[in-house]
Amino acid sequence: MAGNSQRRGRRLTSKAGAPKGSGGKNKDSLAGRGRTLPADERPWHKGYSGTEKLPQRTAWKQDKERRAAAEEGRAPKIGQPGSKDTTWGRGGGRGVPAGRGATGGRGGKPTGRSGPRVTPGRKSNPSKDAPELLVGRNPVLEALRANVPATALYTAQGIDMDDRINEIIRTAADRGIANLEISRAELDRMTGGVLHQGVGLQVPPFAYQPFEDMVAAALEQQAPLLVALDGVTDPRNLGAVIRSAAAFGAQGVFVPERRAAGITATAWRTSAGAAARVPVAQVTNLTRSLKACRDAGFMVVGLDADGDTDLYNLEAAVGPLVVVVGSEGRGLSRLVGETCDLTVSIPMISEVESLNASVAAAVALAEVARRRSVEQ
Repeated sequence: MAGNSQRRGRRLTSKAGAPKGSGGKNKDSLAGRGRTLPADERPWHKGYSGTEKLPQRTAWKQDKERRAAAEEGRAPKIGQPGSKDTTWGRGGGRGVPAGRGATGGRGGKPTGRSGPRVTPGRKSNPSKDAPELLVGRNPVLEALRANVPATALYTAQGIDMDDRINEIIRTAADRGIANLEISRAELDRMTGGVLHQGVGLQVPPFAYQPFEDMVAAALEQQAPLLVALDGVTDPRNLGAVIRSAAAFGAQGVFVPERRAAGITATAWRTSAGAAARVPVAQVTNLTRSLKACRDAGFMVVGLDADGDTDLYNLEAAVGPLVVVVGSEGRGLSRLVGETCDLTVSIPMISEVESLNASVAAAVALAEVARRRSVEQ
C-alpha cells in the first residue's frame, strides 16, 4: 500500500551519485600549448578586434550579427576590428609572457617572433617559400604517385584504414618519407580546420613548369590544348579548372603571377591531385603569353557571355587551341579579350547571366573533347 516503507526492493540511497571530475587530466592535456587567447584576439571569432586583416568568414559572422541585432533592437555582440594590437612587437604587449622582459625571451634575448599573433592551432598566412600541408586522401595519394617531393606524412591516430591509406603509407615508406602519427586534434590545428580526412602530406612550394617548355610539350601532341586563366583569384576555382583540364586532355594550364590564385594546399585539394599530373605555369604577362601561343600556331579563344561564336559551332576546337577563362567577377579583361582570336559563349536556356569560372571551363573543355573524339 502507499507509504509502506517495508516494501521489498525499496531504494535506500539517493538517485544522484557522487560528482565525478577529470582529476586534472584535462588541465594536464593543455600543458605546453600556451595560453588560450580571448575572443577579441581570435581571428575566427565574431568578437575579433585585432589589427591584422579580417578573415572573410569572420567579416560574414560580424555582418550576420549586425543584421540580427538590428532586427531585435539591441546592440550587436561583435568586436571592433583594428582597435586591438594583435602583433608580436619588440616593445612587449599582451603577447609577451610575464617575467620575460620587453624582448619576450629569457635573459633579455629576443624571441625572433614577428607578424600576426593567431589563436593556438590557427595558421598564419605562410610565405610563398614556406612548405605547404597537402590534405585529403586523393590529393595525398596522387601527389605520392606523381613523386612530388615531400618531407613528412602526418596520419591521425585511429584513422579508418582503406586501400588509399594503405597505399599512402606504403608509398611514403618506400620513398623514405617519415610517417608521423599524431592526434586528430593536432592535425586539425595544423590544417586550420580544413577537412583533411585524417591524412596530411608536407610538400615544398609548388614547382611551376616553365611556360616555353609547356607550350613545346603541348605542340608535340596530336591535339594540343592549353588553358589560360585571366585573373582567377579563388584557389578552389583554380583547382577545379586543373581537374577539368586533366579530365579532358589538356596538356597544361597557365596563370598570371600577380593578382591571381597560385597553387596552394586549397588548390591542390580541389584538383583532387590533378595538379600533380597537369603542368601549371606562371607567366609575367598573360597578354604577351597568349600572343606567343598564337605565334606558335594556337588558336586563342576566350569564354565570354557575349561572345561572337556559339560554343557548339566552334570549328577551331579540333586544332591547336588555347581556352581562356575570365575571372569570377569581371570576366575577360579588355587587353586579353582583344588578344583572343575570337570569343565564345556557352548557350544557356535560363535567365542566369553567367556560369562560375570553373564550371564554364569544364563545359567548354568537354565540348572540345567531344568534337575531337568525333573527328578521330
